[in-house]
Amino acid sequence: MPSFKAPFNCSAVKFSPYYENRLAVGTAQNFGIVGNGAVHVLDLTPGAAIAPVVAFNTNDGVYDVAFAEDNDNLVVAAIADGSVKLWDIARPPSANPICSMNEHTQEVQSVDYNPVRKDSFLTASWDDTVKLWAIDRPVSIRTFKEHAYCVYAAVWNPRHADVFASVSGDCTVRIWDVREPASTIVFPAHEMEILSCDWNKYDDCIVATASVDRSIKVWDVRSFRVPMAVLNGHTFPVKKIKFSPHKRNFMVSCSYDMTVCMWDYQVEDALVWRYDHHTEFVVGIDLNSFVEGLMASCGWDELVYVWQHGTDPRAL
Repeated sequence: MPSFKAPFNCSAVKFSPYYENRLAVGTAQNFGIVGNGAVHVLDLTPGAAIAPVVAFNTNDGVYDVAFAEDNDNLVVAAIADGSVKLWDIARPPSANPICSMNEHTQEVQSVDYNPVRKDSFLTASWDDTVKLWAIDRPVSIRTFKEHAYCVYAAVWNPRHADVFASVSGDCTVRIWDVREPASTIVFPAHEMEILSCDWNKYDDCIVATASVDRSIKVWDVRSFRVPMAVLNGHTFPVKKIKFSPHKRNFMVSCSYDMTVCMWDYQVEDALVWRYDHHTEFVVGIDLNSFVEGLMASCGWDELVYVWQHGTDPRAL
C-alpha cells in the first residue's frame, strides 16, 4: 500500500469529500513547536503510489486541514500562529493563500467544514474559543467562548446543519446549536484533557470522545450521565478518533503510543485491529467515504500511509 514521506512532521490527514483518491496533509517543522509548515495535496495513483499534486508552504506549522464541502479545489488550514488560511488547488502556490483569517489569539488546533449546509466551517483554538466562519466573509460570524481551557476540536453533527460538539482541556464536552445564545448540553466526559471527538454517522445523538487518560468513550447526548461504552487499549493519550462512514458501530483511533486501532464499540471485545506501522506519535487518522475500509494515517515520523483495513500498511 502507498506511503508518502513529508519534509516535516505530519499533523493531520483528510480525504477529499469529492474524490476517492485525493487527500490533504498538514505538516509542521520541529513537531509544531517552532518553524515552518506546509499543506500537501496528494493523489493515489492506479499504480498504488501517492503522487504529490501541490504543496503550499507556511511560515508556521499546520495543525489541521479540511477540504471545503462546496468547492472541490478549496482547502482550509489551521495554523500555529493563530491564523486560518484558505488555499485554492487550482491556483499556483504563488497565488495562495487566497485568504488569511487572523482572529484567534493562539494556535488553531482544528478545522471542520459543515457537511450539511456546506457554506461554513468551525475552528477550535488554544485561546479557549470556537469560531464559526463562512467562506465568503473575511471575519468570523460568531465566537463561542464557554470552555475554560484550550479547545482541541469542534466537529459538526453530520445531519444537523446548526449543531456541533466541542471538547477541551477543561475535560468537558459541549453541544452547541448556533441558533441558541449558549451551549445546550455540557457534561464532564473524562478526568483528563479531551483531545478529540466525533459524531456517529448513523445516529446523530451519539458522540465519541478521546482523552489524555488513554480511553475512548461513547456517549448518547440524550442521556450522558454514563457512557454507552468505554474503550481501553491505548497505552498513551488518544490523539484523534473517527467514526466509520460505512459501519455504524466502527471507529478508528490514533495515539501517542504509535498505533492505530479499529474498534467495534458495541461488542465486549471492542478492539478489532491494531496497526503499529508508525515509528513515532500517530496524530492524524481518516477514513475514506467512497471506499469502505480505506484508511489514512500520519505521524511525527513524517510518513503518511494509505491502506485497506486488514492489510499491512507497510506492504508494497
